[in-house]
Amino acid sequence: MNSKKIAWITDSTAFITDDLKNHPDLYVIPLGINFNDASYEDGVNLTTEILYRSINEQKEVPKTSQPSVGKVAELCESLKKDYDAAIAIHVSSKISGTLASVAAGAELAEFPIEVVDSTAMSYVITTLLHKGMDMCKQGIDYKEIADFLREDATKNENYILLGNLDQFYKGGRMSGTQYLLGNLLKIKPIIRIHKGEFELFEKVRSEKRAVKKLLDLFGEAYQKYTVNKIEIMHGNVKAKAQEYKEEFLKHYPGLEVIIGEISSSIAVHAGEGTIAIIWHNEPK
Repeated sequence: MNSKKIAWITDSTAFITDDLKNHPDLYVIPLGINFNDASYEDGVNLTTEILYRSINEQKEVPKTSQPSVGKVAELCESLKKDYDAAIAIHVSSKISGTLASVAAGAELAEFPIEVVDSTAMSYVITTLLHKGMDMCKQGIDYKEIADFLREDATKNENYILLGNLDQFYKGGRMSGTQYLLGNLLKIKPIIRIHKGEFELFEKVRSEKRAVKKLLDLFGEAYQKYTVNKIEIMHGNVKAKAQEYKEEFLKHYPGLEVIIGEISSSIAVHAGEGTIAIIWHNEPK
């Protein structure tokens, strides 16, 4: 049984629901965002509204940076006063060095921590946080919880329709060939995060075809697994996200559909207008 008091740590790529915002034991480490010769902290002194406006006005693609080991160590030092250990769930280690920074900071502070690679970002992290916190309430040992979450992280499925190919390409997330192909032929690439890495999943010619493809992919998962909930994350296009929600509910009336906005540290690469579809495959 878990008699230790556990802190929860994540980063600003996660979608923080209202209940998580009010959770007394959750600590969110912001990623850095650099542009216009200035440095910002995601969600602290930079909002997505300011970010999009700056990108549109300045035409500069910002860059993200992982949290420093020193800042993480400071957080861990402060946590030692009230907690016995922590579980840290972060953006994929193949996309960002955040998880490595957190592990190094905790080691520097000599604070017991279990790090969990979400193998993705955004609502995938949110789901893992909720599951882990529920297990913690049941008194399960934090190391056992972390082991479960590492395995559970592999069950997510996600597909992304990019809002801006320029940002994704200039941010180093897409090859020059893929970028030129998308621009010249007006192709809308469907990207996914698979085994922790971005990959080009499929090329479609229109958003209508993209929606059909996403519905087909979800249908395959729905037949094979237990899937009760889907998350639609968007880059400042809530009305479009609502249209996707209505389309999914038309085919799957009992489905729980959550709409949320991507954070600034994701928007830097994906761009305004992005739509991401996420779900979790549970065994039948």
